[in-house]
Amino acid sequence: MTKFLLSLHVLAAIVAVGPVTVAASMFPAAARRVPVPVGGAGGGRDGGGADAGDVRTVRLLHRICRVYAGLGIAVPVLGFATAASMGVLGDAWLITSVTLTAVAAGLLAAFVLPRQEEVLEQLADGRPVERARTVRLAMFTGLFNLLWATVTILMIVRPGSTTGA
Repeated sequence: MTKFLLSLHVLAAIVAVGPVTVAASMFPAAARRVPVPVGGAGGGRDGGGADAGDVRTVRLLHRICRVYAGLGIAVPVLGFATAASMGVLGDAWLITSVTLTAVAAGLLAAFVLPRQEEVLEQLADGRPVERARTVRLAMFTGLFNLLWATVTILMIVRPGSTTGA
């Protein structure tokens, strides 16, 4: 049963977290590429002021982040089931991983997704987006990705674990 749960946990991480990390990383650069009309105003919610195709790309990247973030809930759920099955719920590497996962989820929910929505609203209204805004968004996205990379390494290395390789 442990191998089955671990397989589901890893698959959920790849299928759910992978798309979020990629789409969130692409979002700031895609937002910067959206042309804004001279004068910066006009457009409307359909992206009429900017190139509608470019706004649709940014909107799609945000939708991928939102949807797959929701699906990502399966990762810690399956992780806890796997850890319980392995009898490692109290191990330091797991507690650290759970903490970092919670921080990553909080960062995504509090900083990345809301800032993506703000940028998307500005672009859809045909308003220019300050480069500093997309740079900060890229910074938060990078921190999110760094946390997930750290969790992945902890899951593989499992320092101090007697069940690790």
